[in-house]
Amino acid sequence: MKGPPYNPDEMATSTRHPVAVAPRLSVIVLVYNEVESIAPLHEELMGVLKAIDIPYEVLYVDDGSRDGSTEQLGQLASRDRHVRVVSFRRNFGQTAAVQAGIDHSRGDILIFMDGDLQNDPHDIPRLLEKIDEGYDVVSGWRKDRQDDFTRVLPSRIANWIIARVTAVPLHDFGCTLKAYQREAIQDVKLYGEMHRFIPVYASWVGARITEITVHHRHRTFGKSKYSLARTSRVMLDLITVKLLGSYSTKPIYFFGFAAFGLWAIAFVFAAIVVLQKLLPPHIYVHQNPLLLLSVFLAIVGVQFILMGLLAELSIRTYHESQAKTTYVVREIIERSPRRGEISVHRGS
Repeated sequence: MKGPPYNPDEMATSTRHPVAVAPRLSVIVLVYNEVESIAPLHEELMGVLKAIDIPYEVLYVDDGSRDGSTEQLGQLASRDRHVRVVSFRRNFGQTAAVQAGIDHSRGDILIFMDGDLQNDPHDIPRLLEKIDEGYDVVSGWRKDRQDDFTRVLPSRIANWIIARVTAVPLHDFGCTLKAYQREAIQDVKLYGEMHRFIPVYASWVGARITEITVHHRHRTFGKSKYSLARTSRVMLDLITVKLLGSYSTKPIYFFGFAAFGLWAIAFVFAAIVVLQKLLPPHIYVHQNPLLLLSVFLAIVGVQFILMGLLAELSIRTYHESQAKTTYVVREIIERSPRRGEISVHRGS
């Protein structure tokens, strides 16, 4: 679908004059080489948003497209004051696009979705209903996922592992269609493939999280950007998330417990060496490989303790140099000493 010629100067002019009413809702659409999907998606999305009685904006994040998507999005922004576009110089990946959506959106409620037409805009009102019920994160679950089995099976395995490791009971961490209260994720900094772990980050600050089933469509245009290599990267990121979530303020516990485990194994091996020396057939100590193994494990245990101490110094420097607290306040409720009224202050 062709529109009027794309004029960067015209687009820049339109973005200098934001919507008069500050948007409460930001719908953030992630786009990478989806030129055929943009027009039908935008038409459907605007039809849904216009039926919702809430000030909104649509922020398209173009992840370095090279198929004409950038020009198509520029035309939309030049015609519609609700539309803004953030366009990358090159492809930085979905995690960077999600981070840009958080950084450049202005709404108090953020809804993310893919630009490939597989996410259904008509699920947006249902996400907002859950937000209105008091939830901070509403995650979409593609229960009837319309993808190849080679994509669905690894995804289900990864989701099961992530849910068990992080103790966040979601079925579909990889579904882009999610809604967030900004205050629950405004301080999130994402790297690698960590966009799927945003609900985990939110849970660290006590966010109320729920999940709803959403409609998932067959891909109509373009091709999937998924690869099996992404699954392995997700598993590596999961290790990082688990360590940050469980030991970010007490890393000595992680390294210390590992050291104690190694020392325990080393002690068992050393005891076996002594028994084998005393009991027939009397294996000489210098001929027993378990002795070398026990010494090696004991030394590694010492190194783990030293790494834990270094990590403790780093963590304390990080928090104290930036005046960062080790806790997050949701709200402060107190009685005003002058007027005798109860006041509630939301945490920042």
